[in-house]
Amino acid sequence: MRAIGEEAFDALSNGESVIEHPEAGEVVWRDDAGVTCRRWNWRQGRRTGLADETRAAFFILDVPAPVTDLELTAAADALAQALSALDSEVRVLRRLVDAP
Repeated sequence: MRAIGEEAFDALSNGESVIEHPEAGEVVWRDDAGVTCRRWNWRQGRRTGLADETRAAFFILDVPAPVTDLELTAAADALAQALSALDSEVRVLRRLVDAP
């Protein structure tokens, strides 16, 4: 979705909480409480960011051309391996959604 420029984005700057506003027309992820992610996922908001206390997470791996399914699988394998190395109780589930 494209921002109108008035949406709140709860971020950190030099370790301090700040409210920023995306530029009008900027691509953002948002819900009714505000922007959760900016700049094509380069800026993650504090409300939906990962922390030491995180117990459930959802990762989306987009595959723009010319990335192949084999490269996607390798990236997903690497992510799953890195997450699994964090704790023996980590459980990784995967689902491939393909265009019709």
